[in-house]
Amino acid sequence: MKAIILSAGQGSRLGQLTADRPKCLIDFGGRSLLDRQLDTLAANGVDEAVVVTGFRDDQIETAVARRVGGPEVRTIYNPFYKVADNLGSLFIAKSELTGDCLVWNGDTLVSNSLMARVIANRQPGICVTIDRKPTYDEDDMKVVTDREGRLHAIGKRLPKGNVNAESIGLLAFRDGGADRFGEAIERAIRSAEGTTIWYLRVIHQIAQKDDVWTLDIQGEEWGEVDFPEDVAAARALVARWDRFQDVAAA
Repeated sequence: MKAIILSAGQGSRLGQLTADRPKCLIDFGGRSLLDRQLDTLAANGVDEAVVVTGFRDDQIETAVARRVGGPEVRTIYNPFYKVADNLGSLFIAKSELTGDCLVWNGDTLVSNSLMARVIANRQPGICVTIDRKPTYDEDDMKVVTDREGRLHAIGKRLPKGNVNAESIGLLAFRDGGADRFGEAIERAIRSAEGTTIWYLRVIHQIAQKDDVWTLDIQGEEWGEVDFPEDVAAARALVARWDRFQDVAAA
């Protein structure tokens, strides 16, 4: 399996933390967010990763070159990261959407056990990893699913009364799902609003006509880094993961 990591954005909502470095290079317990993502892939047998870069791509290239071990990493530069939303990053990397692959937001940390569940899940086609909680806020990527796990809607502006899950920013594609997604990306980017579309809006559009599945990982640990307060929460999270790994190794 191959992973495509979307790390082109600056992360301007983090203020001075990302004034001169991309969000994916923020330090979390001695390792960057990107290093932790790549290490999680390696721990679960994913031996190939494609990182889509943009803001301060030179720093990401240097960070990747310093790595020893883990998945084989290639980078693809998105020259439109300032003017296009993350659909633009996937359009630039569309040729990589083949076979079994993951698409992973570059600002999301997940535990090794969560990633293991995503890798082990054999649901064919397109599968969106979701979590559940009592309430959802304006910034959550909200999801509506049915009892069988089919995705009916996904988006930040969904009416809260219908929402029963959120996307964590990690999708898996199997058995032709990546090809179907790539074709939909091509159509979407050519539309009048193509540069303003989030890639999950394309997933929403696919779900109106065909089956898109979800994987519920409720109970597993993950964290998204969008705002300054998220950084402290994520650092506490990875510190707990690191302590657990140290104990297990001992």
